[in-house]
Amino acid sequence: MAYATDEVVIATARAVAVRAPIETHVRTSFGIMRDRPAVFVEVEDDHGHRGLGEIWCNFPSVGAEHRARLVLETAGPLLRDLSPLPVGAVFARLMTKLHVLAIQSGEWGPLRQVCAGLDIACHDLAARRAGLPLSTYLDGQAAGSVAAYASGIGPEAPAAVAARELARGHESFKLKVGFGAETDMRSLDAIRGAIADRRLMIDANQGWTLEQAIEHGNRFAEYRIDWLEEPLRADRPADEWRALSKAMPIAIAAGENMNGVAEFQAAIGSGIFRFLQPDAAKWGGISGCLAVARAARAAGLVYCPHYLGGGIGLLASAHLLAAAGGEGMLEIDTNPNPLRENLVQGLMPLSEGRMTLSPRPGLGIADDLEGIVARAR
Repeated sequence: MAYATDEVVIATARAVAVRAPIETHVRTSFGIMRDRPAVFVEVEDDHGHRGLGEIWCNFPSVGAEHRARLVLETAGPLLRDLSPLPVGAVFARLMTKLHVLAIQSGEWGPLRQVCAGLDIACHDLAARRAGLPLSTYLDGQAAGSVAAYASGIGPEAPAAVAARELARGHESFKLKVGFGAETDMRSLDAIRGAIADRRLMIDANQGWTLEQAIEHGNRFAEYRIDWLEEPLRADRPADEWRALSKAMPIAIAAGENMNGVAEFQAAIGSGIFRFLQPDAAKWGGISGCLAVARAARAAGLVYCPHYLGGGIGLLASAHLLAAAGGEGMLEIDTNPNPLRENLVQGLMPLSEGRMTLSPRPGLGIADDLEGIVARAR
């Protein structure tokens, strides 16, 4: 890829952890979010150009502050010391240097997430410097809009949420399941009634055993489900995933908890998954996820970026999807989050199930780190 030859010389890396209170907690099969955290990062090069990124930090509840410290004290200084770097090599080079520390600390996840956020920020910087939207910087033929779907719909009021999002312009919806068969069926009845024949996906958040996944998947198929996401724990043996795939009438989606090139390659070649969902703020950043997306598409799979955080990561995911192309959809969390809503306002208008990307350079945000924190709050 031509863009990977563009070098960045990072002089400074900054990070801040912020939290937004919420009235309604966000429930999954494995935990509850009682506020909305985000770690925003900013890099600055030796000529004063800046770029913004975001680091996944939803769980555990204390994770945001820890990841911000990792940027300030570990990964940020390392990025400076490794410069100059090809922008397309930022994530891989950082993780190569941090490999021993990850073994020693056991903190593979936080370190991968921090390096992913810095990779996003370096790409935003490079695209701003080139005067191009990030999607166009990555692929000159990138579309100016992407398909989207309403996500994060829980069991509390699925019909009301779906009706609201339908009025906003969504045409596809994803429901969280894994709260017990009775609750899940009630939620499915409600949301299917609200959206009629529009696309519906379900996400079990790794909440089932193989036997439960087969049972529930076959039972829920009558609701005309487009995909079943993470029905098993991501670390379950490959033979369990193969058995599920053979017994499952619904297409299987996964990827947000895959954590390496070899793991993604195995998933792409397995024949198990129809939809692949890496999260750019959790692993790989722009460079890693774009490579995975292109490999997935070449194998006939659909790339759908996972995302459930603040506004910077959402914008990065949208530009990634536009650059990767294909039939994938952008995940739009329906739960209130000022750290998302206040930053993307006006940058991604939604109409008839599609988001239009801003033509502004980079991710489209002109503010510096202090400015986005002030806006987000």
